[in-house]
Amino acid sequence: QVQLVESGGGLVQAGGSLRLSCVTSERTFSVYTMGWFRQAPGKDREFVAAINLSGSNTYYADSVNGRATISRDNANNTGYLQMNRLKPEDTAVYYCAAGPLLTRPTVSEAHRYLYWGQGTQVTVSS
Repeated sequence: QVQLVESGGGLVQAGGSLRLSCVTSERTFSVYTMGWFRQAPGKDREFVAAINLSGSNTYYADSVNGRATISRDNANNTGYLQMNRLKPEDTAVYYCAAGPLLTRPTVSEAHRYLYWGQGTQVTVSS
């Protein structure tokens, strides 16, 4: 069982930035695709970004493309999501997830991921 722990959420004004982190104690973190998803109240969980095993390929939802950067540090079993120029509509609980080798189009499908963190709240005020 892979355990994932997110951190870095908080309250930020529109236009600001946050960097979310996802830490796992799993030494095989590098064999997993890592994804970030978010869920706003009353809405379905939606894909935000994903990164492949080596970090050479990244994938973004249209809604965050150009404002988000996903990265990973396999040596420290940590993944990151840098969010810039935040908007009120980015307000949600953000989850990191780990899954098997994924690529387009399945990389954006939440049910493909095997392990999930507990989430971290991001609130963007206008």
